[in-house]
Amino acid sequence: MTDYSNIMLRQFFTLLLFIYSLGIFAQTRDTTTQSLNEVIIRDNRIELPFSQQNRNIQIIDQALIKNLPAQSINELLSFISGVDVRQRGPGGLQADIGIDGGTFDQTLVLINGVKVSDAQTGHNMMNIPVSPDNIDHIEIMRGPAARIYGINALSGAINIVTKTPSDTGISANLFTGSGFNEDSSNGKTFASYGVRAIGSLSSGPNANHSLSISRESGNGYRYNTAFKNHKAYYEGKFNSKNQNSLTVMAGIVDNDFGANGYYAAPGDKEAQEIVQTTLAAISYKGVINEKWTITPRISYRYNEDDYRYIRTDLSKFRNQHTTNTINAEINNRIYTAIGIFGIGFEGRREQINSTNLGKRERDNFGTFAEYQFSLIKNLVINAGSYVNYNSDFGWQIFPGFDAGYTFSNNWKLFTNIGTGQRLPTYIDLYYKGPTNIGNARLQPETSLHAEAGIKYITTTTFLTASYFKRKVDNFIDWVKSSVTDPWQPQNFHQINSTGYTLSANHLFSNTNLSSVKVNAGLSYTHLDPEVTVEENTISRYVLQSLRDQLTANVNLRFNNMFSFTLGSRYCKRINYKDYTLIDARLSYARSAYNIYLDGSNLFNADYIEAGAVPMPGRWFTLGVRFNVF
Repeated sequence: MTDYSNIMLRQFFTLLLFIYSLGIFAQTRDTTTQSLNEVIIRDNRIELPFSQQNRNIQIIDQALIKNLPAQSINELLSFISGVDVRQRGPGGLQADIGIDGGTFDQTLVLINGVKVSDAQTGHNMMNIPVSPDNIDHIEIMRGPAARIYGINALSGAINIVTKTPSDTGISANLFTGSGFNEDSSNGKTFASYGVRAIGSLSSGPNANHSLSISRESGNGYRYNTAFKNHKAYYEGKFNSKNQNSLTVMAGIVDNDFGANGYYAAPGDKEAQEIVQTTLAAISYKGVINEKWTITPRISYRYNEDDYRYIRTDLSKFRNQHTTNTINAEINNRIYTAIGIFGIGFEGRREQINSTNLGKRERDNFGTFAEYQFSLIKNLVINAGSYVNYNSDFGWQIFPGFDAGYTFSNNWKLFTNIGTGQRLPTYIDLYYKGPTNIGNARLQPETSLHAEAGIKYITTTTFLTASYFKRKVDNFIDWVKSSVTDPWQPQNFHQINSTGYTLSANHLFSNTNLSSVKVNAGLSYTHLDPEVTVEENTISRYVLQSLRDQLTANVNLRFNNMFSFTLGSRYCKRINYKDYTLIDARLSYARSAYNIYLDGSNLFNADYIEAGAVPMPGRWFTLGVRFNVF
């Protein structure tokens, strides 16, 4: 660890201990705060409260979303230990999301259970139509999740759950930011701005609607990093008296950004990328009787990716990809005298029409079967399997098991064993370019993951400690023999990883300082992958995962009007220097409005998260939220 990072860590944790001590004098329960016990994890078949889960699941709840100094979902996720967010630019435009050392293609992203993964490339999976203002909470499931979600959840899954409006009204979020540095090419100050608006219409228990639109843009933070981002998202829920319900969601994203250094540095200094995504889904919940619930759903995702190697000369190395994905599924939850059964079926077709990759398509069919046993007091067991057929790779089966035993009120021991799969993307298989060449002989990655740990959960406190081992077979990595050779993906034989995570969060409400409330969180993840890279082989991904990741945040609320949040992230990659980022948010809230000031990377750390792209330095954002009811 560098001397600079040591100094930053000492300063931050000295302040953390001071703030933490404010709440120690006398503790009382804050009844205005939603308990984690009340959060229902939105599995597609067997749903369980957070406190009954036997998996290592982390929740970004409303309090964190509201208080963290973050303007995008990517930035929110970066405050969670074990989640590796590798951004290439500002404004939440593009990020690769890995979990516990996994690559970005090994993580499955969902919105309300709808898969948004991209068959072309995982670089586009965070091109989603919702912003933090739309979100109720985010569920982060660590470890393979094929038994629950199917393909491509090899190292974990992230499910973004949107808000259900309870009132009719309009809210808006306006913000602007700058690092106060100048663009040397034109003398203009780097800056950005954003406008987001959400309108909701509620008809009580019968129906509710939500429509959000947003525009964010800026001239970047270095040469050719300007961006424009437009989003629109609609969600409607219709309920009947017999507990049946219909949910409709649809969204569109239009991103246009300078891609200086994104994929082929330093030759792509003048690169530009335009990514447009449409997502739509219809789901129905039918209560057949008190013991049987059936949930069919159909979803569609369209993605258009236009990469321009030289933005002023479209005749050179321009790649245009259009991807269509349709997914249909039907899930059942059946209650019996011996436990709960979950049964599901899904079919998925992926098509691409590309100037580089050609015209391709593949089909995927899967069957889910799950069983929950809870007849023994304090013991919950879940077991199941996912059987998968892919038109390119044939049949595979992915079983899973988890168990948890609650003792001494709020303490719980848990263990789980899971398997997962990741299909090669079309870029992996078929790409042709001067610096990257695909490999049509690639086979899917598979994983086996075992974990054990302990949890403590109350309305104000959450503690967890866990240890895991993971084996990945046929790991796909882009490699080359010399610096001048093109990258090409290959199946490595095996990667074995071990790791552990420690996490704590506590909400203080002080009787001596009744006007002050403190919420403090701390999390640490250590990973130890066993990787054997052949001599004279250069790896793009296998040696870039995080080894150590420490995150901490403290929020102080004064008289329910003033709020101050301080967040810190320490990261150490296997083959890169360690660095510490410190961010803060100060806000003033009244019933109709909220004014906030964010400071990101306050100590101006110099660091890289992906490729050769230097991340922004110190940046300040001033914003205001309005609520009209």
